[in-house]
Amino acid sequence: MTNATTASTIPCTSVPAEGPVSTAKALRQQLGAGPHSLVLAFASPSMERSEFASALQAEFPSVAVLGCSTAGEIGPNGLGLGTVSAVAFPAADFRVAHGLVKDVRTAGPDESRALVERLTRELAASGEVPNKTNTFAVLLVDGMSVAEERIASSLSSALGGIDLVGGSAADGLGFQGTHVFEGGFAHEHGAVLALVQTNVPFVVWKTQHFVPGAKRLVVTSADAEQRIVYELNGEPAADYFAQSIGLQREDLDPIVFAKNPVVVRIGGSDFVRSIQQAGHDGSLTFYCAIEEGVVLRDAKGVGLVENLDEAIATIRAAVGEPQLALGFDCILRRFECERDDKMDAVSSRLSSLRCIGFSTYGEQFNGLHVNQTLTGVAFGSKRGT
Repeated sequence: MTNATTASTIPCTSVPAEGPVSTAKALRQQLGAGPHSLVLAFASPSMERSEFASALQAEFPSVAVLGCSTAGEIGPNGLGLGTVSAVAFPAADFRVAHGLVKDVRTAGPDESRALVERLTRELAASGEVPNKTNTFAVLLVDGMSVAEERIASSLSSALGGIDLVGGSAADGLGFQGTHVFEGGFAHEHGAVLALVQTNVPFVVWKTQHFVPGAKRLVVTSADAEQRIVYELNGEPAADYFAQSIGLQREDLDPIVFAKNPVVVRIGGSDFVRSIQQAGHDGSLTFYCAIEEGVVLRDAKGVGLVENLDEAIATIRAAVGEPQLALGFDCILRRFECERDDKMDAVSSRLSSLRCIGFSTYGEQFNGLHVNQTLTGVAFGSKRGT
């Protein structure tokens, strides 16, 4: 068991994912009695999810308890597996309004708008009107829904400038079903949104370490709803992609995809689009939105650890030495760390941020759903201290 950090006024911890009830009790012991306004928990996919969600809510009966299943966890000591990482936000400094989208596959813009309006009213009724300087939004969403783009876009639009970050719930490498936790239940097709208002300085952040290369790959045949590409430049997608990186189709695996994403330019900025798997029919399934006519470029990594150092320097420039950070980190970044023996180096950096989070099937940053990116919120020292 990893003890809750004592260097921060925001308690956080990571414990082994064992029995749902015993794990929930261990988290309660580590995070303390509070009062808390929000508990976030990120649970190994080995955990029985329904029982754990119920048990954890029972341990914090008057608190908003939210979370999700993962493809790996981030705890006080960095990257982990087979654990539950959690953070408890003190009620003295954080006010929270939250809600559930029961099925993101069918939710439309009107539902998103109504949810944001309700949460905004709740915060405004008991304190300050939410705005970009005092409030941020956290979104946890079913990572198998193929709906993250739509829900992130509609929620971000409704938030009117308040920053949104989050991650897609995961299932290890199973890709069978993911869950978000809310109200003591594990929801398979849902999303949870939390509006968090605070007097603690914070900065919303994002970093990626890939830049575009010179090769152009035009999507010439695709099923946009399922994120499947059948053809690139008029050729079978898997074969063409493999050849473009000097391999054969049978060489394609998660490690290859982690090393060789593609990028797409949106609004003058480059965003990573990562491949999940190659199909037996020669198709490629992506983690992110893809459609016919999109021009992709090959991507080159510029140093994951060095890029993370730059992001941490930017965070410290914004809020000083962080007392805690939330982090939503793509599973493919973890693959790269494992392949290139960077686990210890990255864990050290994340630990220096006192980062709590998980490895995702995709990341949300304002209205976008992205890949091979690390997004989050970092918190400085309490004002006046």
